[in-house]
Amino acid sequence: MEIGYTTGVFDLFHVGHLNVLRRAASECDLLIVGVTDCETVKKYKGYYPIIPLEERLEIISELKCVDKVVVQTSMDKYLAWKELKYNKLFHGDDWQGSDMYNQMELKLKNLGVQVIYFPYTKGTSTSLLKERVYEQYNKG
Repeated sequence: MEIGYTTGVFDLFHVGHLNVLRRAASECDLLIVGVTDCETVKKYKGYYPIIPLEERLEIISELKCVDKVVVQTSMDKYLAWKELKYNKLFHGDDWQGSDMYNQMELKLKNLGVQVIYFPYTKGTSTSLLKERVYEQYNKG
């Protein structure tokens, strides 16, 4: 059985998020999605999500392409592997080649985990949505 795992903040959920989740689901038999908790987001992005964790968990759990939802409390995918024993890890290609993911790929490869990167949906991101909201608000 192919068990897939992907993670995200999933703040201001948009079609780019949906595209990654649908594509990940098509590449495995069971898709587990880690939704990053607020403190972990603050540590690596420098700000808190707009949407509370409980609401982001509820949104992701209602998607038919998602089989299981967990809270991600660490960026260390090895810790998640120890608990979930996934054999495919999916992530956006914006992290491909980063020091953190290069090290993680080496560690997971030794466990038989395949790391698969997906291109981000052009023209949409949470950052772009925030910019549009800010621009509209300031026009007013």
